[in-house]
Amino acid sequence: MPRIDRTVAHVVTICVCFAGLPIPAAHAELVATDRIEVAQPAPASARAHLASLLDRADVRAALESRGVSAEDAKARVAALGDEDAEKLAAKFDSLPAGGSGFESLLWFGFLVFLILLITDILGFTKVFPFTRPAK
Repeated sequence: MPRIDRTVAHVVTICVCFAGLPIPAAHAELVATDRIEVAQPAPASARAHLASLLDRADVRAALESRGVSAEDAKARVAALGDEDAEKLAAKFDSLPAGGSGFESLLWFGFLVFLILLITDILGFTKVFPFTRPAK
């Protein structure tokens, strides 16, 4: 056993010695404005953004499950005014990207299970038969 301890001590000593080695510093400099390339994407129109949303398969499936065909939705988007199309596109961009909420429900259920398990182990409750309270 002392041989293993001595080997581990040697390895730890070597690691500590290498941990203190100097690391080359990063070099920073100012960049002149004439060297900066400005590559901003051209802003897509609100109608093009809405049309790209309606072309997605998951959006079409969601619309059809609610009784609206994709062609009807495209016709309604085409009939919108410019301001209304911009408002609708901005609303789509501001909505949270999530799911059906099933994932949140699973996390909530796991959290409740964990809290009940901890309180069972601590002896405050007796919900699960497979736990023994700590003394």
